[in-house]
Amino acid sequence: MAMARQVLCVCALLSVPLARSQPIRYSVAEEADSGSLVGNLAQDAALPPAQLSARRARLLAEDGRQHFRLDRASGRLVVADRLDREQLCAQSDTCTLAFELLLADPLQFFRVEVALHDINDHSPVFPEESVTFDIPETSDLGSRFPLERAWDLDIGSNSVQAYSISPENEYFSVSYGSRSNGDKYVELVLEKPLDREEQAEMDFSLIAVDGGSPPRSGTTQIHIVVLDVNDNAPVFTQDRYTVQVLENAPKGSVVLTVQAIDRDAGVNGDISYQFRQAVGQSDSAFEIDPTSGEIKLTKPLDFEAAETHELSVRARDGGGLSAICKVLVEVQDVNDNAPELVVSSFSSPLPENSAPGTVVALFTVRDRDAGANGKVSCALDDQLVFSLRPAYKNYYELVTVSALDREETAQYIVTVTAADAGSPPLTSSHTFTVAISDVNDNAPVFTQSSYTMYVRENNVPSVLVGAVSAADADVGLNAKVTYSLSAGQAAERPWCSCLSVNSESGQVFVLRALDYEQLKQSEVVVSASDAGSPPLRANVTVRLLVLDENDNAPLVLYPAPDSGPASSELVPVSAEAGYLVSKVVAVDADSGQNSWLSYHLLRATDPGLFAVAAQSGEVRLRRPVTDRDSVKHKLVVLVRDNGRPPLSATAALSALLLKDFSDLRQPHGSPATDDQPGSLTTYLILALVFVSLLFLASTAAFVARRLCKRKELKAAHGLDGADNLPSGLAEAAAAGTLPHPYCYEISLTTGSGNSEFKFLKPFGPSLTPQPWAMAGGPSEEQVFPCVPVPTEDVTPDDAGTVSAEQFHRLSFN
Repeated sequence: MAMARQVLCVCALLSVPLARSQPIRYSVAEEADSGSLVGNLAQDAALPPAQLSARRARLLAEDGRQHFRLDRASGRLVVADRLDREQLCAQSDTCTLAFELLLADPLQFFRVEVALHDINDHSPVFPEESVTFDIPETSDLGSRFPLERAWDLDIGSNSVQAYSISPENEYFSVSYGSRSNGDKYVELVLEKPLDREEQAEMDFSLIAVDGGSPPRSGTTQIHIVVLDVNDNAPVFTQDRYTVQVLENAPKGSVVLTVQAIDRDAGVNGDISYQFRQAVGQSDSAFEIDPTSGEIKLTKPLDFEAAETHELSVRARDGGGLSAICKVLVEVQDVNDNAPELVVSSFSSPLPENSAPGTVVALFTVRDRDAGANGKVSCALDDQLVFSLRPAYKNYYELVTVSALDREETAQYIVTVTAADAGSPPLTSSHTFTVAISDVNDNAPVFTQSSYTMYVRENNVPSVLVGAVSAADADVGLNAKVTYSLSAGQAAERPWCSCLSVNSESGQVFVLRALDYEQLKQSEVVVSASDAGSPPLRANVTVRLLVLDENDNAPLVLYPAPDSGPASSELVPVSAEAGYLVSKVVAVDADSGQNSWLSYHLLRATDPGLFAVAAQSGEVRLRRPVTDRDSVKHKLVVLVRDNGRPPLSATAALSALLLKDFSDLRQPHGSPATDDQPGSLTTYLILALVFVSLLFLASTAAFVARRLCKRKELKAAHGLDGADNLPSGLAEAAAAGTLPHPYCYEISLTTGSGNSEFKFLKPFGPSLTPQPWAMAGGPSEEQVFPCVPVPTEDVTPDDAGTVSAEQFHRLSFN
């Protein structure tokens, strides 16, 4: 029986040797008890015993039968079960049991061969318990009578070594040996002439003895019948017949026909055939026709079970003479066995970060057929991720050839097809389902590049304003996302500690009430982190916009809302409708429409006299002033914003209707001012008249100076008065080039105790009052017509003003 083909497995690491170049060899006697020591495999493989368990060492046999067992703790290789050499290797001269020691992490293997030594555990056995010979009494001395040799399942010296007759017989001896073609024979040799009349029958034993220690023997009984003359024994046409038969030959097929010839006639020439199969080949697949010698199949043959069958055919004539020939039936293989794929190692699931070249599976392919029918090749279905790599003999590795991505493909179905080279070829396939395990290679991704959330000011603490959301393409803990506020914030971004984010849901809360006027917007960075190792994170900017609410009333800037008396605006009685009396200035800290202000006249001494512009807050005369109008008017202006509900504030104004400026000398705010408003008007008018006279005189003097020569001017008037003028005016006067009148501005308030003059820059050459002055001028100050520069020494103070006494002196000089 042919030895089973053995293959070694392979390691996944390409840089590490896959296997020893020479196998590890042991020997053990057959019939050894279970647990008998074969050898220390860990020591002979140069492996520490601890690695056997750590690397999950195991034994792999091609036929799947575990004849040996590995003790991982000690590394000892022991017999697993009783070993019968004759059952495992039949009559083979050598009997070797081969298997592989497979280790993982990294994948590595060692070939181990155990030679099974024969012991003398079988006795010789004859095919028949008794043999009868019909021998004519006229047989010549030295005639030979062939016998079936004894069979011994043991081999070598334990097989049959000698034959003997017991008890010793004077008529016959035994002869044995091997012919030139290697066939062994056993024959009885006639040593003394037979005499039927003296002894018609005789019996003795033929003993076969093997060479074991102690020796074993087998016996068959020989019965001799002495016959009258039959002097020709049958003779086969061939001593040895050889025939080839296809293993798929059907039942009943004729294998061959043997033929023997007997020259005798009559009954002595009638030949019958019978056969016996060699010992150990029980359940014969053949039968022979006793008359024709035709050998047929009783069942199909199997090349994989037995490649040859040996038959011993005996031809016997009617006189009792016989002859024996050998028939060797050689079974020819046909492609009737599909390849087999046996997986030695398979890694699944496979981490998605496995490098290209990672070994996924190790398997071997085999075909029980022979020749081309047993040559196997392997192929993969269309694959871009995996490939097959021949390892050793008929071992193959399934390896990765490109990077894996679980998020793209979580599972691969890989089909390996094995095909032999027969005609037609037979195929078999094996499917590997390779699951890809997740590694943390994807950071969370927010659903938006940034988030904008809104909250109204004066909000309730811990109010929910929105939520952020991030997804992770990984699975399991690698995809579990938690949210937190990032510790680092850009210095230029407005930020406050009022925001909080729920770590599980990503909901964003405002922890305290906000004030739009203090914080209009805030930016925070929210971080999404997965639970992988190491964790991956992503950041997103969350902008919180505070929405304004109408929680601030308008603030009046002018007139100033202080506790002192309200300022009085001076209105000439000659003012026409539309004259600008004053302007209310207010602001609102809110924004948007909450800060849109409108102005309304709430109360007035004479509501028909004044009007307030709703948008600008300007207070103007609705109609011209009449004599029936009161001199002093009090107004209350309502400033209201556009919020819902609206908020408001009030501004108080006082207006004085003046006919002249004579009353300017009287200090404002005294009791007389309130009791005698006519006196103040008189003073104002007088002051205006005198200022006008001075202006005309100055204009005349200026014109005269322009017409006269410089020397005459010095002689007529002198330049002493110019010393008291400002430096620029003195130089202009000396040069006769003073082009413009020098103007003053009067500021009168009811709240001040003195009226003051303020020096202004020179105006244009026109002597007519400016239009803006006629229209009423600024609300805070009333501008009066320019007057000529006085010759009297009037020195303004640091603020550029002159006192009322100086102005009075000026007016009446």
